[in-house]
Amino acid sequence: MKQYIIDAFTDKIFSGNPAAVCVLDHFPGNDIMQSIAAENNLSETAFVVNENGRYHIRWFTPKSEIDFCGHATLAAAFVLFNFYENEAAELEFAGQIGEFTVQRSGELIRMNFPAYDIEHIEITDMMIEALGTIPLAAYKDRDILFVLRDEDEVRNLQPDMELISKLDGACIAVTAKGTEYDCVSRVFAPKFGITEDPVTGSTHCMIAPYWCKRLNKTNITAFQASSRTGILYCESVGDEIIVSGKAVLFSINDIVGL
Repeated sequence: MKQYIIDAFTDKIFSGNPAAVCVLDHFPGNDIMQSIAAENNLSETAFVVNENGRYHIRWFTPKSEIDFCGHATLAAAFVLFNFYENEAAELEFAGQIGEFTVQRSGELIRMNFPAYDIEHIEITDMMIEALGTIPLAAYKDRDILFVLRDEDEVRNLQPDMELISKLDGACIAVTAKGTEYDCVSRVFAPKFGITEDPVTGSTHCMIAPYWCKRLNKTNITAFQASSRTGILYCESVGDEIIVSGKAVLFSINDIVGL
């Protein structure tokens, strides 16, 4: 089984978010995919199968399968465009979030995702204790998004991961208005064995609608302030968010122990 390691949402290796990608004729058993993801110990491993011209994609964290992952989709599209579909300008995907398309546009790969809802929720004492600060506002869909006061607060935040894992969201994100970029964010996902996710495409389906509305823009540039950092170009179009980014190949290897 051939496996590609791609750094997503960056144009240089050792930054962005690394994802493993396996392009297969058919999906192996769930236990095999989960074991491969655990062995890789990256935030996500994507498994992709061509089914009548549409690529069915599944995403696994080191602990479990997840319903949606943006950076591993970017990584998978990069692999397909560069090694399997060299002449293609667009790819069709299907996953747990439904069907969606991905296009290449120069150095960028554009992914058309459904936008998350932005439902305001009350801030609880547990949230405050988990974050170590009092957020300005909180919103929920699959993930929880906390709005903080400024970029420095986002960058310097040291949340309590045990308490973060107990909050009712798949991923826990914090964000604030940026100085160099429209917004700056960080994302934590200890429930899935990921203390801090380096760059998170899926959660920007919530972050981007919030800032597009707040800034009265249809296009924003988002910066994820993890130790690896990453840049996402987001566009709000109706009930979709187009999340675009660059990617770079780190390695190609063979899984030989199966």
